[in-house]
Amino acid sequence: MKWRSVLPSGKRGKIVAGIACLLFVGYLCCLPRQLFRVPYATVVADRHNELLGARIATDGQWRFPPRDTVPTKVEACLVAFEDHRFYKHWGVDLLAVARATRQNIKAGRVVSGGSTLTMQTIRLARGNTNRSFGEKLIEMLWATRLEFRYSKEKILALYVSHAPFGGNVVGLDAAAWRYFAHSAEELSWAEAAMLAVLPNAPAMIHPGKGRQTLLRKRNKLLATLYKEGTIDRSAYELALVEPLPQEPRPLPQTAPHLIDRYYQTQRGQYHVSTIDRGLQQQVEAVVERWNREFVRSDIRNIAVLVVDVPKGEVLAYCGNTHLNKQLPGNQVDVIQSPRSTGSILKPFLYDAMLSEGGLLPNTLLPDVPININGFTPQNFNQQFEGAVPASEAIARSLNIPTVIMLQRYGVPKFYSYLQQLGLTTLTKPAAHYGLSLILGGAEATLWEVTEGYRKLAGSLLPQAATTLHTEFKQGSRENRLNGAESTIHQPSVKIDRGAAYQTLSTLREVNRPDEIDWRLIPSMQPIAWKTGTSYGFRDAWAVGVTPRYAVGVWVGNATGEGKPGLVGARTAGPVLFDLFNLLPASAWFNRPTGVFVDAEVCRLSGHLKSRFCEETDTLLILPAGLKTETCPYHHAVTLSVDEQFRLYANCARTEPTLQRNWFTLPPVQEWYYKQQHPEYRPLPPFKPGCGEDNRQPMQFIYPPANAHIRLPKQLDGTPGQITFELAHTQPHATVYWHLDQTYLMQTQDFHNLSILPVPGKHSLTAVDEEGNTLSTTFYIE
Repeated sequence: MKWRSVLPSGKRGKIVAGIACLLFVGYLCCLPRQLFRVPYATVVADRHNELLGARIATDGQWRFPPRDTVPTKVEACLVAFEDHRFYKHWGVDLLAVARATRQNIKAGRVVSGGSTLTMQTIRLARGNTNRSFGEKLIEMLWATRLEFRYSKEKILALYVSHAPFGGNVVGLDAAAWRYFAHSAEELSWAEAAMLAVLPNAPAMIHPGKGRQTLLRKRNKLLATLYKEGTIDRSAYELALVEPLPQEPRPLPQTAPHLIDRYYQTQRGQYHVSTIDRGLQQQVEAVVERWNREFVRSDIRNIAVLVVDVPKGEVLAYCGNTHLNKQLPGNQVDVIQSPRSTGSILKPFLYDAMLSEGGLLPNTLLPDVPININGFTPQNFNQQFEGAVPASEAIARSLNIPTVIMLQRYGVPKFYSYLQQLGLTTLTKPAAHYGLSLILGGAEATLWEVTEGYRKLAGSLLPQAATTLHTEFKQGSRENRLNGAESTIHQPSVKIDRGAAYQTLSTLREVNRPDEIDWRLIPSMQPIAWKTGTSYGFRDAWAVGVTPRYAVGVWVGNATGEGKPGLVGARTAGPVLFDLFNLLPASAWFNRPTGVFVDAEVCRLSGHLKSRFCEETDTLLILPAGLKTETCPYHHAVTLSVDEQFRLYANCARTEPTLQRNWFTLPPVQEWYYKQQHPEYRPLPPFKPGCGEDNRQPMQFIYPPANAHIRLPKQLDGTPGQITFELAHTQPHATVYWHLDQTYLMQTQDFHNLSILPVPGKHSLTAVDEEGNTLSTTFYIE
């Protein structure tokens, strides 16, 4: 019995309607939400959307991320060659299907599929499965559904983004770069026509194989375009004489370490970076030129970062010498690699102390031999100057005064300040680094160090970016997004504008590698810069800033070997100034207003004026500097008329005297200071019988109190002697030396003594001819 005779007509209608609804819902849901599930290459472009480079997709195909639009020439060629009625049908061209059916019946085999560009897009999405009637029906259904989902322009963009172009080249963008070495937007009519015919049979007419077939198909398409009026006769004739590409070309390799970073962290995307391709190429040329020079000394690697200070954007990113140069370690992206900092962090300590009132710009700091719990820092030149102004200590990168600055400021405070400034590489407690933190005892990346200097400069500019953007702007070719900030949460630090200005003004005075005084040449722009050299000559740093740019340079061996000539001022410094020569010059920072106050400062000591200071300057200082101590080095003395002796009160009543204000340093500081400053006048001695000096005239240079000393070994392995040294304010004083109550010898003029003590605790005593006594304890291990 037939179902129609059993079911009432009303129910039959409902069943039919239900089936129809199910079919309609099935039709609506038949097309996957994500049409293509394939891996894409990692592509990086510069700020102007010019290609920097790419890394191949994980399936080994050069398949760039999908396009949103199709260039006009390519669109015209594709429509003319593949689907004349593309803009007139809804995914299926019934006329084309009828024509293909007639041709296939006549030929007795499949010679035409009648596929539209929309259907070909579906076939690409379905993986080019075997052709069959059932598969063709699915393509038709999906094609009509795709027409409802997307515009014609989007469908065409999907097709050109996934069409095969021969070998492992997939998609229009990869094909344009691989065959013609430029973007799809720059294709000529001949190039666009060749790429339009390639997907039709990519295996047979690969540019390296069936060149005549490819040429014939291209020229036939050009003739069609000419007949249709798409191109004029001149364009047609010029296109015909254009040669075919010889073979696939390599993609650009600009900023390769940056591209590698994208590949490692954000694979398979199209990135529009903040890099300026022209500047990047100039920077790489400078790096390669210096690399040829340095490699003679077995210094193989250089890294450079160029940053726009106001915008906080990276303009050039050279992570190392070029990847194509097979040098050890050149695969390492040194910009992101922690390296020993050397002296490159010293200006941050100076800035922090200025902002908190720990010192004034020219406060005198000791520069003498020191031993702090076994830590005995040395200046790079192995010399001592007794006392130097803080600004000069920073500009000349003297180690001992800077260590004393850190001791006064406090390691934990400075450690916290560096973290707030953005250094994420301080992974151990502050106590682990100790005072060596300021001399390279910690590691930092070129990225974060350069950013720290950029923050100093940015604090002096209106509306400067507070945080350095990551080095990319991500988005489609047409809709580039703003640069995203670093994903690592970092506590922020509020930089005092006045302290930053004073710090950068100090760094502007650093001697340049060419030893030219830039102030004498008006055309030379002022640059605040600083170098650093790590222990063992493993890392050479140089960072410079102007109101427009911050440039960071690292030179060394990424594998860690030290080289004697690897010094910041000799290697990284010259590279830095070559890079600044590439950049537009700028004027110096405007001095911030409303942040300084006038103060009288002692010209000799750099401290606030005391009542005994005679030579003073009125300077602008930060309000916090008003709480610093007044000059401790000037004091009043009573002298004989000839100024040869000091007099005590009992003699001052019996003979004429003079009152003078005298600048006096502690004995050890004085000992070294007067060697560099012949104008320094030590205090005259007391006139015999006219008073005693209540000031200790002697001070041990070595050993410091409670020092633990290991005896040096001589070439034959036997213990060597140690040399004790003492400073005396009187140049011709006689000093008598005692070790553990045993008299050793006397010295005059130069007070040093070499002995070989036995292991254990010892007491060293020095007595001068006036009876002044000085003792210290040390241990021989």
